[in-house]
Amino acid sequence: MFSRRYTVLIADRTTGVVRRVTISLRTVTSVVGGALLLPVLIGLGAKWSSRLELHSLQATNSALTLENGNYRETTGELTSQIQSLEGVIDELGARAALDPAQARAMAKLPALVKARAAGGTSQTNAAISTVLSTSLISPDDTFGVLRTLLQSLETRLSSVRKGVERQEKLAAATPSIWPARGWLTSSFGGRSDPFTGSSAFHQGLDISASKGQQVFATADGKVESTAFQGEYGNLIVITHDFGITTRYGHLSGFNVKPGQDVHRGDVIGYVGSTGRSTGPHLHYEILANGKLLNPLQLLTKPTATATGN
Repeated sequence: MFSRRYTVLIADRTTGVVRRVTISLRTVTSVVGGALLLPVLIGLGAKWSSRLELHSLQATNSALTLENGNYRETTGELTSQIQSLEGVIDELGARAALDPAQARAMAKLPALVKARAAGGTSQTNAAISTVLSTSLISPDDTFGVLRTLLQSLETRLSSVRKGVERQEKLAAATPSIWPARGWLTSSFGGRSDPFTGSSAFHQGLDISASKGQQVFATADGKVESTAFQGEYGNLIVITHDFGITTRYGHLSGFNVKPGQDVHRGDVIGYVGSTGRSTGPHLHYEILANGKLLNPLQLLTKPTATATGN
């Protein structure tokens, strides 16, 4: 049946020309079938395309869910590290708080002593600035930048911790308490010599007290010597960190030995009148890098009212 052929006549009325077109039933059927099948194919193609797009969206969603989970995990780790750093900062802040009187005494130390305690400077602030600049330039690597910043903060905290420890060490080494309970009878500086009456320079403080009364170490340090030293009589010399030295003279006896570590407030000896002395009292000196200091600049509360120069 599909092999039948049909002839279509097409006549031009103006010219009278007649054209013949021969077509087969197979051709007609194919054209009509293709016309009917085309919408179906288009529909199937759209459906297949939708399925592919849906599958792609599902895969993208799964990847985003996994990535979001990784972000949350990483963010949690960074948050824990930040909280840990904040705890260390709070701890260092509490440790850095000094007694006001002690802080005033430390402030009056010579610049060279404070410079020794300061130690080196840290370049971490510059590193942090660089990291922040990098984060502005390369926002795609946010977590990498945050990790670098945290490392910089950890380095900075290490530096700060060392600074606080050195400050604590300087505070412990600063002679700030009175070495004996008594009356200040002679201050640092010019005075009349008690034996000759002529002008003289007094190298420390004289604190009058009863013989045998306790004498205290005014800061943490190590006993350098305990011996009779001419005009000083029985003398204790204690070396402290950062080039600070204290001397305790005219003692009646010793309570420490050379090489012994002592702490502020420890009993190291007893008031006496040995050496060049007019009566029981303690002669007290402070030196920084070999130079005499006025002990009154560093002492906190007096133990009694002064009765003389």
